[in-house]
Amino acid sequence: MKIIGFACDHAGFELKETAREYITSLGYRCRDFGAYSAGSSDYPDHAHPLARAVESGEVETGVALCGTGNGIGIALNKHRSIRAAICWLPEIAQLARAHNDANILVLPARFIAPDDMKAIVDIFLNTPFEGGRHLRRVEKIPVQ
Repeated sequence: MKIIGFACDHAGFELKETAREYITSLGYRCRDFGAYSAGSSDYPDHAHPLARAVESGEVETGVALCGTGNGIGIALNKHRSIRAAICWLPEIAQLARAHNDANILVLPARFIAPDDMKAIVDIFLNTPFEGGRHLRRVEKIPVQ
């Protein structure tokens, strides 16, 4: 069974809880790296443990949330093997997986509704990486 990791700050907490419940209902196991409440928190404190868990294989992939998705996405992408993609439409999630082999889905919690989140999550979790010409590009991402 796949394990999905979660991270958020205070702005993403409510939607993270909804996403975690939804993903659990799909049969996945979840590992929560916080935040654990809507009280003020700093997204890097939760992003870095999630990124390390994805890098080590402790979790298969991740879902991260903050108000816009930008802050937590920037923190996640500081990790060499992380490809975190901010997705606010199912089509963006599909392309992030198929073309960029994104390994963490970043959701802008203040800008998407729970039903939209579910559609985005479904696409992200079920779209394979196409490889081919896209693999060459993905391999060029890490700074040597």
